Amino acid sequence: MAPLSDPATATLAAGTPAVPHPATAADGERLVTVDLATSSVRALNAELHAPRAARYEVRHPRGAHALAVGVHAPLVIDIRGHAGYYCAGMNDGATITVHGNVGTGVAENMMSGLVRVRGDASQSAGATGRGGLLVIEGSASMRCGISMKGIDIVVGGDVGPMSAFMAQAGRLVVCGDAGDGLGDSIYETRIYLRGRAGALGADCVEKPMRDEHRAELADLLRAAGIDPVGEYDPARFRRYGSARQLYHFAAHNSSAY
Repeated sequence: MAPLSDPATATLAAGTPAVPHPATAADGERLVTVDLATSSVRALNAELHAPRAARYEVRHPRGAHALAVGVHAPLVIDIRGHAGYYCAGMNDGATITVHGNVGTGVAENMMSGLVRVRGDASQSAGATGRGGLLVIEGSASMRCGISMKGIDIVVGGDVGPMSAFMAQAGRLVVCGDAGDGLGDSIYETRIYLRGRAGALGADCVEKPMRDEHRAELADLLRAAGIDPVGEYDPARFRRYGSARQLYHFAAHNSSAY
């Protein structure tokens, strides 16, 4: 491991399995810097699966796929640049921040922890996620939250068509607009939308915003780093959910399938 000019960091070279004396950051925590210009994604993920430090910084990701997947420790990971497909997939307890945009399937099947994207996300963000919080500060493409199973997703911008498709549990907060097919075939996920919705998906309907929903939404916004006042006041959002007409097949509903 060759030290950087910054004495508070250390780099993990390609193929290096261990960091014998990790450097100490200003806050006292050990910090390891992995430079993907000289190291590999395989080496990065191997280190994160058997971590020897509490904090990691990934430099020059250059849109690489499968960054920081399968992390199952309460690490703090900063990815300094754009990431490719399935970044932070299967995260279980880590706090992962991407300082850029992400490709398909960010935080796919996340179990717990926090994943934050400082830019935009491609399609299927948070797909099948079971827990934790995914924050996308920009916009997300189509099928955001597809088949979500308990994850909470907060999007600062817009979401594309078919978002929350077959969403089973969890909450999706959209601070911008939503494309057509929102909540198609939705189960029990709750959707909070501040902007305009295109054509709603099958079995998705607008529902009343009661006090408990406004309180829940305020908590979600705060968790995402958004102050729930002014333009982000929960009173400016609408709630959508399932009409519960497609749970079971019935012959007289066949035209809806």
